Amino acid sequence: MTFKRPYGAGLAALAVGLFAATAACAAPTVNKGDNAWMMTSTVLVLLMTIPGLALFYGGLVRTKNMLSVLMQVFYCVCIVTVLWALYGYSLAFTGGSEFFGGFSKAFLMGVTPDSMGATFSVDANITELIFICFQMTFAAITPALIVGAFAERMKFSAIALFIPLWVTLIYFPMAHMVWYWAGPDAITDAAKAVAAATDEAAKKAAQAKLDEIMADAGFIFKKGAIDFAGGTVVHINAGIAGLVGALLIGKRIGYGKELMAPHSLTLSMVGASLLWVGWFGFNAGSNLEASGGAALAMTNSFVATAAAALAWMFAEWIVRGHPSMLGVISGAVAGLVAVTPAAGFAGPMGAIVLGIVAGVVCLFFCTVVKNSLGYDDSLDVFGVHCVGGIIGALGTGILVNPALGGTGVMDYVTGKVGDYDFVAQMTSQIWGVGTTLVWSGVGSAILFKVVDVIVGLRATVEVEREGLDLTDHTERAYNM
Repeated sequence: MTFKRPYGAGLAALAVGLFAATAACAAPTVNKGDNAWMMTSTVLVLLMTIPGLALFYGGLVRTKNMLSVLMQVFYCVCIVTVLWALYGYSLAFTGGSEFFGGFSKAFLMGVTPDSMGATFSVDANITELIFICFQMTFAAITPALIVGAFAERMKFSAIALFIPLWVTLIYFPMAHMVWYWAGPDAITDAAKAVAAATDEAAKKAAQAKLDEIMADAGFIFKKGAIDFAGGTVVHINAGIAGLVGALLIGKRIGYGKELMAPHSLTLSMVGASLLWVGWFGFNAGSNLEASGGAALAMTNSFVATAAAALAWMFAEWIVRGHPSMLGVISGAVAGLVAVTPAAGFAGPMGAIVLGIVAGVVCLFFCTVVKNSLGYDDSLDVFGVHCVGGIIGALGTGILVNPALGGTGVMDYVTGKVGDYDFVAQMTSQIWGVGTTLVWSGVGSAILFKVVDVIVGLRATVEVEREGLDLTDHTERAYNM
């Protein structure tokens, strides 16, 4: 069978080949330049979350809840980091089924400083521990995005229970479904064996081995969906979970009646800027190599973000009569979200168009749709991350077309970029989006209900009015 996979296909789609050299083969080597780039990218992604996302979210809530948001985001980073090392990495990036990995690398068993992981190029390797840390930062930021949807009203005890359950049952399987595969080396070697077979029996055996290797991949990956850096795994996944949580928990006390303006757009602007800076690690780092693919992802992360920020700003200016700081930074984040799955596949001009579409559409969902339906998504997690992620995931299927400046999709069996098929690729992208919405939407609803039964989701009216800073943490963000 022919299995098409894009060069640079997915954040982590990557290194699941993490195979150590065997004594029978010439030992592969690690590229120190790629290693250095990936260590830098890993730190940049951590910067996105703490302090970037924490400040962005914190500035958008009221003063009495600033500290609670900072605490929630910081907690997400800490708890997910530990769980990732214990079993998350193994569940996401080892073989098992189409939906879950196994426990062969639980507690990082067998991983040493000499262990290597594959990239998207044959015989190009990075240190496995670096890949583990890089993916760890993705796992950490995703649940942190969710808390913005129900900020200012969910008990910290509920968040402390919900987050580890969610990453275990929702995020780790999603990462496996989208990004797990055997790696380019295994596929290329098997394809060469088929080509080199001299008789029918040998050819049949070699083809069976190739088919086995191709089948060793996640459910969405095998559907042919491409996601360079996490449009499905991170943004749609978190965005739909946030909406479900906001609906189940209910609106904030006084929502729609009392002023709930951001207490510090200054801090939110700082946070959004740190998000943009860190996102270069997120997107360009997902190439796994310091190569032209990383340069393309970096370029797209510049232009799509700027285009989305401008699109949101001008659309708001036209509709409301004024441009706002809140609007321009929200547009920038929407652009970052939308370009994430397309970063290594689209051309720069396509990325600009994608950014413009995301800026306008996300503004529409965060204002018109949200107001019409009346749900209280505190910090527009659904309107920006889920909607922006869907735009990006579907847009990637279009913009990957070489005729539109895209890179095309790499077929490792033939060793060249495959022919672009619009219907087939868009069908694959729809599979990715649909599976994510159902898996995360239904799964998150169940988990919210479980947590509600065990510890309760919502703070009391008295606690909510006083603010979560004092009631949950006995501290204030500001003492003046």
